[in-house]
Amino acid sequence: MVDVTTTPCWYILHTYAGYESMVKDNLERLIENNNLQNMVFDVKIPMEQTIEEKNGKRKLVERKLLPCYVFIKMIYSNQLWYWITNTRGVTGFVGPQGRPIPLKEAEIRKMRLEDTVATGEFSIGDKVAVESGPLEGFEGTITELNDIAHKAKLNIQMFGRNTDVEVEYIQIKKLDA
Repeated sequence: MVDVTTTPCWYILHTYAGYESMVKDNLERLIENNNLQNMVFDVKIPMEQTIEEKNGKRKLVERKLLPCYVFIKMIYSNQLWYWITNTRGVTGFVGPQGRPIPLKEAEIRKMRLEDTVATGEFSIGDKVAVESGPLEGFEGTITELNDIAHKAKLNIQMFGRNTDVEVEYIQIKKLDA
C-alpha cells in the first residue's frame, strides 16, 4: 500500500458540467498563490482527438474523455483537501464520503495521465498484445519501430486478413515467447 501522505498519487475531482477548464485554471492559481508546487504536481483534463463531420466538412476536435472530472496528482493532506474542495466549480473528490482514493497504476496507464515511455523494450519481430485503444485485445508482430514518435507498426490478423496498423508504445505489451 502506498503512503499517500508522502508519495504523490493521482486523484479524481468531480466538477460541475462544463466547469472542468475553469476548475483546472483555479487550481493552478491556488497552487501558484500558496506555493504548493511541492504538494500538487499536476492537474489534467483527459482529452481525446476525434473527427467530427459538420456540413460535409471533416474537422479534428478535442473532446473531454470524462466530462465533469479533473485529475490531480498530489501528496494528500487535510489542508489541501479543504482548499481543493472549496475551489469554485469543484463538487468534491471521488471516493467514500468525499475522501479521495488514489488511482491504481493500471488506471493511470489506461487514462494516459503520465507519459510513460517504453523505449528499448521492443524490437522488430516481437509478438505483442494491444492493451488499450480501438484495437484492444488484438495480438500482432512488430514490423517497424519509430522511437521518436513512440509508435510501432504491427501486423495483425483482422477479419481473416493480415493488416498493418500503427499504435503507440504505451498501448502495447510484449508477449512472453
